Amino acid sequence: MNQPINQHPASFRDPSGFVYEHEGKVYRFVSTLYKEHYDKFQQSGLADELRKKQLLLPFTEVADNHTGKTDWYKTLEPQQLQFISYAWEWSFEQLKDAALATLSLCNYALQKGMILKDATPSNIQLVDGKCKLIDTLSFETYTEGQPWIAYRQFCECFLNPLLVTHYTGVDIHRLELAYPDGMPAAVASTLLPFKTKLKPIIYLHVHLQAKISGKQRSAQKQTSRKISKKNIEQILESLRSCIVSLSLPEQKTTWNNYYTETILSNEYLSEKKALVSSLLQELNYTSVLDLGANEGEFSLLCKPDAKVIATDFDSSCINNLYKKIRQEKRTNISPLVIDLTYPSPSMGWMNEERKAFFSRTKVDVCLALALIHHLAIAKNISFEQLAAFFASVCNTLIIEFVPKDDPKVKELLTWREDIFEGYNVEEFEKVFQEKFSLLNKIESVYTKRILFVYQKK
Repeated sequence: MNQPINQHPASFRDPSGFVYEHEGKVYRFVSTLYKEHYDKFQQSGLADELRKKQLLLPFTEVADNHTGKTDWYKTLEPQQLQFISYAWEWSFEQLKDAALATLSLCNYALQKGMILKDATPSNIQLVDGKCKLIDTLSFETYTEGQPWIAYRQFCECFLNPLLVTHYTGVDIHRLELAYPDGMPAAVASTLLPFKTKLKPIIYLHVHLQAKISGKQRSAQKQTSRKISKKNIEQILESLRSCIVSLSLPEQKTTWNNYYTETILSNEYLSEKKALVSSLLQELNYTSVLDLGANEGEFSLLCKPDAKVIATDFDSSCINNLYKKIRQEKRTNISPLVIDLTYPSPSMGWMNEERKAFFSRTKVDVCLALALIHHLAIAKNISFEQLAAFFASVCNTLIIEFVPKDDPKVKELLTWREDIFEGYNVEEFEKVFQEKFSLLNKIESVYTKRILFVYQKK
């Protein structure tokens, strides 16, 4: 008798198959409708090549049909992922790498007589330090003369937001959140400066597409146009060369130089790094959430075999951290752009396709360093709310209390009335002991800031 399965709420649009959970593992159902394409995917050597190139999430075939469906062809067991992120949580360089990986996937597929039918960031995840395709059913047999069906989707999901950020400086994660299914060419064309119309590649892929999308074309004209394999390869190369040239505009914020120009002292930073490193060594953990991570100074102190999610609302900081771990080949850290007071919401059909950030995030250890005053004073969030929040996401909490006479707190209070009579360490400890047991308490030698180590009750 087949055991019940839980079909993933985002996996319902493709008749070729779907993702489901069974007995704590994630599997992919492959329908008989996809048999021809799947067999070619395997027999052509494309699957093996993409695995070797680290562009495809590894998977194995299993003999069981957990679903009981009569149109079953294969069951795939992919490498199990602890955490899924979305494009509206990525920095510029993360989306750029995902775009380049998608183009490479399509190019390799063409060489094996197949083509990529989907080109969305939802199909890409950063796994073991590499951008990998997680949707095994994204390929279909290529027919000579047919266009790349995912071309418009690629431009809307990848190229257009990258271009707008490159030329305007608008945070890319905000663009992705505003246009989760991709930014239309007409929107991108309006936002881009006039000078981009003089650049042939941008004119071709954005401004011309915006003009075309505004005109009525007969179905016959759309279907009769023949595009050769060489034409598609030229399109892929032009997209690649354009994206490679793009970068995040240089900008200095309050946060991306926090530990160089705005921090109290180098001695304080060195002391805190040593203390946090020592505390982490004493703990047994496999997962960490670093909230307000800045450029990852403390994420980098975590054990290399622990999965670390490093978040900050400053996209420039996260972009710098991503570039750093990419250069150093650190594979255990996932940098994400997250505003704790406006975290990623549940999205999609019935608000179930894409889970909210904190619905996806449960960890052993949470780091909250130089953070609490921003939440309690800048955002008026009470200690009771904060204690309940931290207890909902972690078992062990390393949190830094910043007193009211600290220069950073005084700075926060410069332009507002001090209505925070209860903001003191005594009240902080009183409230947090309702949810946590105190393991350690260390006051800084150079400041009055205090590190607390808590265990959830």
